[in-house]
Amino acid sequence: MAWTRTPDQDPAPAPRAPGGGPRVSTLGSTIAIKGDLTGAEDLRIEGSVEGTIRLDGQSVVVSESGRITADIHGRSICVEGRVKGNLHGEKEIIIRPSGQLEGNITAPSVTLENGAKFRGSIDMEPTPGRREAAGAETGPAGRGSGRQSAAGPDPGGAERRPAGSRPVPPAVATAES
Repeated sequence: MAWTRTPDQDPAPAPRAPGGGPRVSTLGSTIAIKGDLTGAEDLRIEGSVEGTIRLDGQSVVVSESGRITADIHGRSICVEGRVKGNLHGEKEIIIRPSGQLEGNITAPSVTLENGAKFRGSIDMEPTPGRREAAGAETGPAGRGSGRQSAAGPDPGGAERRPAGSRPVPPAVATAES
C-alpha cells in the first residue's frame, strides 16, 4: 500500500529571497531596533530600525510598514516603506511605488518605479577598484569621469556631460506616469 501526502499536510515553505535564494529572516512590524544591524542572511524589515544596517552580500527589503532611519549596505536593496538614510547596493537598488527615500543612492543599477518618492542623488559609477579593472579610469579623451550627480556639476571643477545633454535639475524626484 502506497502512502500519499495530501496538500493540507505539506508544511508552509520558508520565505525565500528573490530568485529562490537562501531563507529570508523577517524583522516583524512590532520590532524596533536602535543600533547597528549586521548579518550574513537576507532580511525583510517590517518594523523600525535606527542606526546602521550592514548586510554585505545579502538582500534587504524594507516592507511597506518598514520605517528606517539608517544607512543600508547590501547586495540588493528594495524599498517599499520609508527610509531616511543612504543606500549602498553592490548589485541593485529598487524603490517601489509605495517607497519613500530621503538619502543618496550608490549602486550599479537603480530602479525608481512609478509613484516612488525620492529626494537625494544617485551614483551609478563603479567603485575605483572596478573602474580600473574595466579600463574606465577616464571619460572621453581622458578628460575625467563624466560624472554628473543630481546635485549639479562635479565639485572638483567644470561641469562635465556629453555634448547635447541637459543639466540635471536639483534632486527632488517623484516617479509618476
